[in-house]
Amino acid sequence: MAAAMASQGERAVLEEEFKWLLQEEVHAVLRQLQDILKEASHRFALPTSGSGGAVKQENFVLSTSGTDQVKGVMTLQGDALCQADVNLKMPRNNQLLHFAFREDKQWKLQQIQDARNHVNQAIYLLMNRDMNYQFKTGLEVLKLMDAVMLQLSRARNRLTTPATLTLPEIASSGLTKMFTPALPPDILVNFYINLNKLCLTVYQLHVRQPSTTKNFKPAGGSVLHNPGAMFEFGSQRYEVSHVHKVECVIPWLNDALVFFTVSLQLCQQLKDKISVFSSYWNYRPY
Repeated sequence: MAAAMASQGERAVLEEEFKWLLQEEVHAVLRQLQDILKEASHRFALPTSGSGGAVKQENFVLSTSGTDQVKGVMTLQGDALCQADVNLKMPRNNQLLHFAFREDKQWKLQQIQDARNHVNQAIYLLMNRDMNYQFKTGLEVLKLMDAVMLQLSRARNRLTTPATLTLPEIASSGLTKMFTPALPPDILVNFYINLNKLCLTVYQLHVRQPSTTKNFKPAGGSVLHNPGAMFEFGSQRYEVSHVHKVECVIPWLNDALVFFTVSLQLCQQLKDKISVFSSYWNYRPY
């Protein structure tokens, strides 16, 4: 009722405020978002298209407190693991096994690659609306913010939500063929990103004898399988006997996640300002 009783003068003021919002503040927010997301994109340590710059290599030690069953040193180059050295102490006999990537192999971390692509898509959407572009309606701004937020949410989700894999999928992964010496058949490994961490999971297996197949229940997909999980691969049935997970923090991934959060907040704040004109004042600019 208060909105309905607004005078013509009040409505004129609202129209001027909204015009200023569309012409000035929206572009200021878009510039701020571009600056933040370009910083996020730079954190992925990859050269821009055509720059020809070499991607720096970073070494990380993978470990976990309270156990020395698995230790690893990884070399990360952008979105690829280009070197990996893993030491595994077998619990049965304390035998120490050592595996390293073959010199001709690299392992792409698809999560990082996808996150970077989504960030670059968000930047592209923002750059399509330069300072000369005139927003005519609030709905137009809301649609742009929704599109940018969708890309940022997808970028963040790729880092925070590792893929769920079945044990046969891990066993048939190309990762198993990257090591020298070759991994024994009773060892599985998996690399993935979880938030700001690079994680390595090592599964030790034992073959289930034919006499125990009555209680065989294959495990489904999971980020991390627990001891006792069963699966069939080739002509053998296996059960996970031991699971070892080691990890390390990737500082620039943490930076990127912070930039995603700040950018999403800026987008939402701009959407809220647009909405004020339609809901609180009953003024519908779109």
